Amino acid sequence: MNEIFAFLNIGNTELIIILVIILLLFGAKKLPELARGLGKSMQEFKKASREVEDNFRDAINEDEERKPAPKVESKEEKEEQK
Repeated sequence: MNEIFAFLNIGNTELIIILVIILLLFGAKKLPELARGLGKSMQEFKKASREVEDNFRDAINEDEERKPAPKVESKEEKEEQK
């Protein structure tokens, strides 16, 4: 559980205090609903971010396919240009 809040530098004591405050604010009956809603929200966020990432990759791949291959000049063509 501490890995989740590692970027916030929250210790065990602070985490317990936060959970107790949440329990007092919402009550024991609402906590499962809140957790379920939070889980669904996280799932939707991950899904949306994957879709954006996939669209971005597809756009990059399409752009690379549209670019013409670089023309390689032969020695004869180089001599003709001189």
